[in-house]
Amino acid sequence: MANAAIVPLFVLLCFSIAGLSVAVDRNNFKTCEQSSFCRRLRSLEEQTSDFVALPQTLQQFKQYITLNLQHQKTQHEYQLKLACLLGGNSFHLQVDEREPLSARYRVTDSLVQPPQYGPTTVEGSSGTLIMVACGEGEQKAKAAIQIAPFKVDFYRNGVLVLSANGKGMMRFEHRRTKEQQQQQQQHEEPNHQEGEEDGGAAGDAAPGGADAPATVDDPGAWEENFKSHHDSKPHGPEGLALDFSFPEAKVLFGIPEHADSFALKHTATKGTDPYRLYNLDVFEYELNNGMALYGAVPVLYGHGDTAGTVGVFWQNAAETWVDIFNDSEQQNVVSSIVNLVRGIGQGEPPVANFISETGIMDVFVLLGPQPNDAFQQYTALTGRAPLPQLYALAYHQCRWNYNDERDVEQVSAKFDEYDIPMDTMWLDIEYTDGKRYFTWDHHKFPHPVEMINNLTALGRHMTIIIDPHIKRDGGYFFHNECTDRKLYVKNKDSGDYEGWCWPGAASYVDFFNPDARRHYADQYLLEHFREQTATVGIWNDMNEPSVFNGPEVTMPKDNLHHGGWEHREVHNLYGHLQLTATFDGLMRRGAGSLRPFILTRAHFAGSQRFAAVWTGDNMAEWGHLRASIQMCLALSVAGISFCGADVGGFFGNPEGDLFARWYQTAAFQPFFRSHAHIDTKRREPWLFPEDVRLVIRDAIRHRYRLLPLWYTLFYEHEQHGLPVMRPLLAQYPRDAEAFAIDDQFLIGDRLLVAPVLEAKPAGDKRQVYFPVHENGQGDWWYDCDNYQKHTAAGVVGIPVDAYKVPVFQRGGTIVPRKERIRRASTLMIHDPYTLVVALNRESTATGTLYLDDETSYEYRRGQYLYLQFEYRDGVLSSRKIDTTATFPTKSWLERVVFVGLAKQPTTVTLHRASSDDATPLELVREGAAPGVAVVRKPGVVMSEPWSIKLQF
Repeated sequence: MANAAIVPLFVLLCFSIAGLSVAVDRNNFKTCEQSSFCRRLRSLEEQTSDFVALPQTLQQFKQYITLNLQHQKTQHEYQLKLACLLGGNSFHLQVDEREPLSARYRVTDSLVQPPQYGPTTVEGSSGTLIMVACGEGEQKAKAAIQIAPFKVDFYRNGVLVLSANGKGMMRFEHRRTKEQQQQQQQHEEPNHQEGEEDGGAAGDAAPGGADAPATVDDPGAWEENFKSHHDSKPHGPEGLALDFSFPEAKVLFGIPEHADSFALKHTATKGTDPYRLYNLDVFEYELNNGMALYGAVPVLYGHGDTAGTVGVFWQNAAETWVDIFNDSEQQNVVSSIVNLVRGIGQGEPPVANFISETGIMDVFVLLGPQPNDAFQQYTALTGRAPLPQLYALAYHQCRWNYNDERDVEQVSAKFDEYDIPMDTMWLDIEYTDGKRYFTWDHHKFPHPVEMINNLTALGRHMTIIIDPHIKRDGGYFFHNECTDRKLYVKNKDSGDYEGWCWPGAASYVDFFNPDARRHYADQYLLEHFREQTATVGIWNDMNEPSVFNGPEVTMPKDNLHHGGWEHREVHNLYGHLQLTATFDGLMRRGAGSLRPFILTRAHFAGSQRFAAVWTGDNMAEWGHLRASIQMCLALSVAGISFCGADVGGFFGNPEGDLFARWYQTAAFQPFFRSHAHIDTKRREPWLFPEDVRLVIRDAIRHRYRLLPLWYTLFYEHEQHGLPVMRPLLAQYPRDAEAFAIDDQFLIGDRLLVAPVLEAKPAGDKRQVYFPVHENGQGDWWYDCDNYQKHTAAGVVGIPVDAYKVPVFQRGGTIVPRKERIRRASTLMIHDPYTLVVALNRESTATGTLYLDDETSYEYRRGQYLYLQFEYRDGVLSSRKIDTTATFPTKSWLERVVFVGLAKQPTTVTLHRASSDDATPLELVREGAAPGVAVVRKPGVVMSEPWSIKLQF
């Protein structure tokens, strides 16, 4: 009875901790100084490396080379493996102990498949240098291994673009026993320098290097305390670090997830923490800092306007800190077009220093040369988001929590009453029977299948939450099964780990155990979880994993997983492996037909193959609105295109103008969901004054008009791996003034979006930057509302009112739309299309459109249409890109809007491939902007080839 009374009290405390009245408590989370390996291994100044290569150990194989390295002070040896990836413009570099005391964890789950290597050739070897080349021809990618001190320089087309250990910050603490460490300390004692006994000043490297006596003297090297938590560290110190210099770069970006600017800031200063990659449940997170959040994707890019882009994928799932070294000029890089980047990169090139607690050095070097090339190289390794069902790209309505079945029914009906489209209703944790997942609270939800089917009958869907913590309750079937089958994560003493989360006492499924993943996946099958349907989406939350009474609100690092791996070695992969199990379950639930929809909070490299991501527990503040763009841009270039943020902010009660502007912004981001905390006021659109509701309605309807574009871009992402939401530098890699801009963005290469991100824009104008190409010319841009043409590059003040979102279509593109807005996207499948043909300086334009059944995997068996549109010399034509594919669509072409015409056409005719006849079409003048003409009702079915000819 005592425990029964304690549980509700503790859970109530957790609700308070979760941010109902206070912002994030920094004291709950470590700084670098409080993290012993970061404190010990961090270097703030260039050094002479203690590592040397041993050229006599070089071995050359067809697809890789190996070479031993030695730490000069400890004489400990390591083995380097260097290979060229197939395709010839990327390298794979690994360093591990040559004879480790015990095996170190190697990440494999982030990759689509094992790395595919191509020919790797040693072109020359001397006492000072070993030259390794990829591919054939004069323009090979090359790696130059310097013997002493050890470093690796990477060249593209003869230009040095990346150096590993160029600053001498490499560290690799070999595994040892305390006795071995003490013997080493006694051996090195004569060389012990003043100041070493304390490991050096905080933030400074120990003079003797990472394996010097400072290691054993560090009070956190062999065991560590944080607040009331003790980490036993059975393997002792095992950290590693490696620096990467980007000689040609002017900006560094990547390593999500952080609520910070897109361009990474200088951190390598005493008193400033590096960016941290460690999946944590951080509520009401602060802006403009590198604190760890819910996900960790250790890929970083350097970009410059001359030699292009190079990327580094640091494949390590342990806690990692990344220091950024920027020239003093670069520290002034800002993300506002009000203060565009000037004179950056004129001093020392930027450097990134990766510092991980354990694992091996496992690095993929992506040599670009352009941003999109590097993005594709990364997604070729870690995978691309599979094409989602169309409804998942539409609007989602969520809160913690919709109270009962009647609440769900009424909210759905209100969307229809106010003529606002909506595709998915979401249920948070309160729908369950006492926080027992795979169950329902039958008092509040007595007929869940009927409720779901009622939504389905309206063309809508439902998504429900299922978290990884399992209520420890002897009457709960899944807890008993996990206990009996030994499927839980273990504590350091090999007992089932018990922590606290929403149910109170909980244990956590060990997703590193294949049997646990399979059994967890089985729970999604209809024969097990009967009170659902095959169409229900799944929301995996709290999967960092979140543990309310754990160190840093997560699991102890000395917990044990299947295979004997410590949690410290795999922490950032935990949520990722929950996704793989969930995806497996949903695939089998739908018999491999329906494409699963999953949303996750925790994520790692490769999570994009299974789920969409949202940016977590944000706040109803203007700064968090802006951060939604910055964070999704960073996620997008890290392979996670299906990204969004809680519209309106999870915590707090947004004022009407903020709420409306958030809808306008989110309508142009890939994942579009409104969500709110249980203690916020209800905030469905109709609960706001009419002027706010109408703006929200307009924003959502804009999203539905552009669903054909979103769907096409996600198909193209699956095929080619390019981000859907893109930073300006992706399209304009030579425009240095665009590199750090992160308050506007591109959708594919077709739309430029500059949302209003402040309550009262100065002069009622939004300052928009139109970028330039290397020839000094900018593109033509057309305002999507009135087709006004902008031809000059630079900053332009665009007048805005409550309804205005500055969105521009790039000249030279063709954008598909659907103008008939229905209650849900599923009801629009047969509706007709509109094409907006925006001409460039050469009076040409191209575009694509993808169609299929919008739900199944039949498209992978040739059941689809992928169309190419082209306008040239007065003729707009349509053809199949893949002539072997087919799809019996009923959709037809309703309108074509031509913008940017030099003069008005006099007549227009339709030409079908199946007929020699020319059919006259109706031509109308539309809008105030010059050069606009509209062709009405061509009436041609989208699946057949056709052309439309304008006569002038």
